[in-house]
Amino acid sequence: MAHATRVPATPLAGRRILVTRPRDQAAGLISRLRELGAEPMEFPTIRIDPPADYGPLDRAIARLSDYRWVIFTSRNGVRAFFRRVEETGADAGPLRSARLAAIGPETAAALERRGFRVDFAPGEFRAEALVEGFGRLGVAGARILLARAERARDVLPEGLRSLGAEVDVVAVYRTVPEAADPRPVMEMLEAKGLHALTFTSSSTVAHFARALPVESLRPHLDGVVVACIGPVTAQTAQRLGLRVDVVAREYTAAGLVEALVDAFTTGAGASRLPA
Repeated sequence: MAHATRVPATPLAGRRILVTRPRDQAAGLISRLRELGAEPMEFPTIRIDPPADYGPLDRAIARLSDYRWVIFTSRNGVRAFFRRVEETGADAGPLRSARLAAIGPETAAALERRGFRVDFAPGEFRAEALVEGFGRLGVAGARILLARAERARDVLPEGLRSLGAEVDVVAVYRTVPEAADPRPVMEMLEAKGLHALTFTSSSTVAHFARALPVESLRPHLDGVVVACIGPVTAQTAQRLGLRVDVVAREYTAAGLVEALVDAFTTGAGASRLPA
């Protein structure tokens, strides 16, 4: 009888993995990597700052009762939105009369922890799936508030408008470069001391590439697994010249860790895995 291959209790033992997530959001990912035997190396490439102008967000919060739907695209967005509600002393009560949509389980969980019910969360954690879902739900004539990062893809607002919705896009936060010293990362790559690079958003990739230009990195990436949390992040990495080896099937930090375990234990991308 054939026996299934047993995955070791610490399948990432001996693997040094770069974590580029913002410092205040990386604890869960780092903890899980350590549990599995990895040695995480922190290199936060971005931090989350308030938007340059609170005016549009404050005006939207003041008229929450006008919206049929309110959409949150990230846990960062939920956190920043409610922080501003608290700072201004506004009433979030009207949000309970709106229908709420969230991209991804982490975003939905952030809303539910605050006592809000999520009415729609697409099975695939990306803007295109949300637009497709709203196409089935029907939003013609609906006024929608989209609370998101200051700079983001236009897929969602353009898609909703094509369905006949009136969309107010407000920035609730912005991502800015973190002033981390890139020299230790470069030295580690040159010494063949890193086994994987992880990216949890397009902005982590973009700011990583600014800190460490890909052209100078490429000679040192042989044997280094480049892992992305989802296809949008992977597309950004590829556009910037990075080879992508691993894309998580579930677009969450847990899914990213699972994809790394698969890569290092089942031989996915084995020709590029370090010995």
